[in-house]
Amino acid sequence: MLLLLAEWLTEYNSFFAVFSYLTLRGIFGVLTALAISLFLGPALIRKLKSKQIKQTVRHDGPESHFSKAGTPTMGGALIILAIMISSLLWSDLTNRYIWIVLGVTFIFGAVGWVDDYRMVIEKSSRGLPARWKYF
Repeated sequence: MLLLLAEWLTEYNSFFAVFSYLTLRGIFGVLTALAISLFLGPALIRKLKSKQIKQTVRHDGPESHFSKAGTPTMGGALIILAIMISSLLWSDLTNRYIWIVLGVTFIFGAVGWVDDYRMVIEKSSRGLPARWKYF
């Protein structure tokens, strides 16, 4: 989205041509995703804690996993959100491969969300069956 704006602004000022460089947009994309994560992360963690959306740990699992009990789950939603927003801002939206990668990322994020959601609703550590994760 910003690439299209930069191409339009280049007609008026050649400085904006720098945004056509893939490396610069890649760096800005990473920094944008980081900023989104740092800005929205604490609020999401507070919201997940207030809604009692916590990690369920199996009682027969390793002792090292017991420390995860009570840890907010569904944090992958923040990662997917940061990636999607950053990609939509900095990538070349006329490239069909961008849309394919964003679609696949969204689908994997949806599978992770359903997996976490089932664990929270059922209050178990089982989540989504493995065959559905690979499907």
